[in-house]
Amino acid sequence: MKPKNKFQKQIFETSQTLPSITEVQVKWAYQNCFEHYGLRTKTGTVTCLECGASWKSEQTLIDSVCGCICPHCGMELKIKDTRKRIFKDYKYFCIITVCEGFQVLRFFYLDYYLKAHQKAKYSYCEVLQKWIAPDGRNETVARLQSPSCYYNTWIFHTKLEIRPKTVCYYIGKPFIYTRQRLIPELERTGFNGNFYNLAPFDLFHTLLSDSRAETLLKAGEENLLHHFVNNGFDRINKYWASIKICIRNGYKINDASIWCDYIDLLRFFGKDLHNAKYVCPEKLKAEHNKYVIKKQEWKERQRIEEAQKKALEDETLFKEMKSRFFDIQFSDGLIQVRVLNSVMEIMQEGKLLHHCVFQSEYHLKPDTLILSACIGDKKIETVELSLSQLKVLQSRGLCNGSTEYHDRIIKLVENNVSLIKKRLAA
Repeated sequence: MKPKNKFQKQIFETSQTLPSITEVQVKWAYQNCFEHYGLRTKTGTVTCLECGASWKSEQTLIDSVCGCICPHCGMELKIKDTRKRIFKDYKYFCIITVCEGFQVLRFFYLDYYLKAHQKAKYSYCEVLQKWIAPDGRNETVARLQSPSCYYNTWIFHTKLEIRPKTVCYYIGKPFIYTRQRLIPELERTGFNGNFYNLAPFDLFHTLLSDSRAETLLKAGEENLLHHFVNNGFDRINKYWASIKICIRNGYKINDASIWCDYIDLLRFFGKDLHNAKYVCPEKLKAEHNKYVIKKQEWKERQRIEEAQKKALEDETLFKEMKSRFFDIQFSDGLIQVRVLNSVMEIMQEGKLLHHCVFQSEYHLKPDTLILSACIGDKKIETVELSLSQLKVLQSRGLCNGSTEYHDRIIKLVENNVSLIKKRLAA
């Protein structure tokens, strides 16, 4: 892609002046980016996959756990007891450097081909450069990627050119060369070589483009820095006032995710987010859990209020459909069964027995009649009767279970369907 503006042209022209990777850097990458293996046979022969040499070795547990040193090339090897003879892999290696006032991240694609009794074959290719200006502006210089956009689908014969800022041209956490050069603006942010398990581009770009990231780093709030860089740094706007209170009071936030959720809960309940009493809790998880329960209770109250409101709205239609059956009740001496006479009663029935008779709106089904079976004042089961078939479709007790009176209830209802049949005929 051709450079389209002055900034892109400057970066593209400057990228042509970057020196080639040195032999020392290449050697470091090969040694540190890959596992190095020694294959051990059942007879105790170990073959180094780096130089191809073989030697006899005692099969000890220490070798299996700690590995060994190749006596021929001196490479530290990880012992593998396997019949596999060919190994292939690829990694990314990053050199952090400076060029013409830009912070530059140079990414190299490394791969190897290992085969028993042969010398290891390594290759490398620079595939991506991230250029970051002191003010955080950035551009990508890279080789072309194939449409599938997997990281190992580089078209290596293409040139390093300006590319779009898409996920295709993003490499997260590569192996980073130990010697790093930093622009003064980045050094002043307090960066000390620790990436806090963040992608180097994400960390550098955030530190240079938003002074609040520098504040977090210098205040020792690495957990917050990691959280917001990973989840979109703009999200910090909602929490920044409270974060400043924490920093001012020397309050260390060790679990950023829980703390942010806690602040959201405080905001929901209208608490003062500028008050250290709230934003700097001594026991964060306990306070967080307290407000979680409080919100759950609030949601339950809201649900009940909505249910009651809906019950009132459904009442007129329910009476039009089922009022002819309202005074029907019968008993066998122990169990009393009666038709539920209002939507509110049906809602209470569902709440007491923990089933879905109300939520599923059985009361609005034209062919359904809802009856309640009780012993004294205790509700036992809720019965659904089909008005067209005049038979019990289901009878549910607590949590949709069946009670010891289940069959007796069904028999009692079916023995008294004539009462319902008369109302249908009327």
